[in-house]
Amino acid sequence: MRILLITLGLLGLVACSNQPTEQTTSDYAVAMPDKFGAQVAIDVLEQGGNAVDAAIAAQFTLAVTYPEAGNIGGGGFMTIYIDGQPDFLDYREMAPEAASRDMYLDEDGNVHPTDSLFGAKASGIPGTVAGMWEAHQKYGKLPWARLVQPAVTLAKDGFHVPPKLAGRVSRYIKRLRDNERDSNFEHYFGAATEADVLFTQPELAATLARIRDQGPDGFYKGDTADAIVAYMQKTNGLMTHDDLANYHAKWRTPLAFDWRGYKVVTAPPPSSGGIAVAQWLGMVDTVLKTNIMPAHNSAPYLHMVSEAGKRVFADRAEYLGDPDFFDVPQSELMQPAYIESRAKDINLTAISPTEGIAPGLHESEDTTHFSIVDKWGNAVSNTTTINLSFGAGVVAEGAGFLLNDEMDDFSAKPGVPNFFGAIGGEANAIEPYKRMLSSMTPTIVLEDDSVKLVTGSPGGTTIISSVTLSIFNTLLYGMTAEEAVNSPRFHHQLWPKDTIRVHDGFNKATLTALEAMGYTIDDRRFGDLHLILNENGKLSAASEKNGRGKAIVRNTQ
Repeated sequence: MRILLITLGLLGLVACSNQPTEQTTSDYAVAMPDKFGAQVAIDVLEQGGNAVDAAIAAQFTLAVTYPEAGNIGGGGFMTIYIDGQPDFLDYREMAPEAASRDMYLDEDGNVHPTDSLFGAKASGIPGTVAGMWEAHQKYGKLPWARLVQPAVTLAKDGFHVPPKLAGRVSRYIKRLRDNERDSNFEHYFGAATEADVLFTQPELAATLARIRDQGPDGFYKGDTADAIVAYMQKTNGLMTHDDLANYHAKWRTPLAFDWRGYKVVTAPPPSSGGIAVAQWLGMVDTVLKTNIMPAHNSAPYLHMVSEAGKRVFADRAEYLGDPDFFDVPQSELMQPAYIESRAKDINLTAISPTEGIAPGLHESEDTTHFSIVDKWGNAVSNTTTINLSFGAGVVAEGAGFLLNDEMDDFSAKPGVPNFFGAIGGEANAIEPYKRMLSSMTPTIVLEDDSVKLVTGSPGGTTIISSVTLSIFNTLLYGMTAEEAVNSPRFHHQLWPKDTIRVHDGFNKATLTALEAMGYTIDDRRFGDLHLILNENGKLSAASEKNGRGKAIVRNTQ
């Protein structure tokens, strides 16, 4: 009875007056990283929920069924287009109050190789629960408890472990053993190493039930907060009760810019992704004013796009960080004249010297992403993360969720690359309650005020190139959703020097030609695109076939 009364009280506080506009599409669709999130999201849409409702339900579900990246122990960004208006929610993690600029340096001033990657000290203050609550308060249509309950059920009653998840858990446990890591991961996830076994998570179920019944107070206060802080104190972590109580998600103005007749709505700082995508698209267009577009995925095409990428990442390292702590020159970096000036010295026949690419003004990669469009034409593009696969590799005992290792996304020391090879400077130095720079780039593209494309991917710094290429593939090369997510992708980010990372599927002659130019080819896969494409009012959706994602389209007519 007590739980029922609390739940009813919370539902009474939730404003559910967000009514959709009269605009409708013929379809609604989801593109999700796993089948559980896809089914939960489509169920919400079928029961009259909007895109934000479906996103909230999917987010909590993935915290149960996609543990390598789905989370309540991490954070992310949500780009929203609802009732004809764009919006952006920043629920990125924040550094604890005890965090300090040089906290990951040894006595000689060198960066310790694992302190920001493994264990409780690597964790920032989680933002997901606060973020989902903020999204629901502003845009939610269905009751909060309805949206959280599927996750509670999956954690309590269990789900059958997909083979790919069982493989990932098994490999991660082996890596922990091989490196003699002191972790409780195997205690919590050892039962998930066999495919199709029923896997339950009772501690996580109890935490989710508190969130369902108490809202954010069920996470940032009370029993869950006590468990988090007790684990921090036991394992040399930094988070305190005050840190949890002081966390807040933040509504920001999304970046919006015009490109080839479309309006691209994307992530502002502390994401680096939106500015980077704007620059990348703009530089390529500048080059094409005086040059013919090379054949898709040919060596000249990869080289041209990589040359632009060099300049994108030079600016990223110098100018981008948390705008609440650092004056990010956002408008200057996105000025067409500036982008054109950056493209003028792109060399189409040889590699520009990496050391000579300076800033122009005087992020495993097991983030995850999903895309949603509802029957009223509203859309959500949401990217969420705990940083590397399975985050910091440890579970908050008594709360049942994996801690993030997002502190590695700060610049531990200016000029020293993080795990993803990204170099940062003063703009991204560690400070208390600062949000670490991100590459997450949830993006919505509009055509005549209607949703044309919803796209995004995990992959650390490769997110930026995945999103850029998905825009090229669908809107420039005319690919279908399925073709776009499965087309071979590539990535170049200035450092490591002259290195292009590629998917399987590129023509061998193309890679040989790039090597002859002086490039090093890194053939590790990256990313996991999930996108929705509107073609003349008809939606199509796709999730990359190499993952375990699922896309569903429902026709309402």
